[in-house]
Amino acid sequence: MTDHHSYNFTTLAYLAHGNSRQREVYRVLTELRICNTLQAHHPLLVGTIPLDIDLPESDLDMICEVHDLQAFQELVIHTYGQMELFRSHQREVSGIMRFVANFTYNGWPIEIFAQAIPTYEQNGYRHMIVEHRILQVIGAEGKRAIRELKQNGLKTEPVFAKWLNRRDHAA
Repeated sequence: MTDHHSYNFTTLAYLAHGNSRQREVYRVLTELRICNTLQAHHPLLVGTIPLDIDLPESDLDMICEVHDLQAFQELVIHTYGQMELFRSHQREVSGIMRFVANFTYNGWPIEIFAQAIPTYEQNGYRHMIVEHRILQVIGAEGKRAIRELKQNGLKTEPVFAKWLNRRDHAA
């Protein structure tokens, strides 16, 4: 079984033709000019919103490939530092420095994540692609179950693991 939607997650164009929340996200990100501002860093929107398994509190996760975190931090602070609830930090995880900025725009929580790894190779993108494939296989019923598990407070990756490890599904 395949999904009747064909997604190219490398641009935001698919959002313009998605569900109402995806169309709103397209409007918000276009208004912010976030892809234009971050273009040199190959920004990608990842997470639950592109997959249509988001909850009302889901944030917009933009990932970027950045090799000069200090210059990138300055760009992000200059461009988005005046936004509501803006905060940012750099830290090292598993030997890789990363920069994260969070802010709110028109009620949407937004996170910009940057590290010196190509966006297509970052975990956020890789997980989303695998989850998209799983959603295509499990169909509408499975998607509803995934969303229901998320509503019970589980994070996305544990939800997929729990659903895939169910003992009661038909063989």
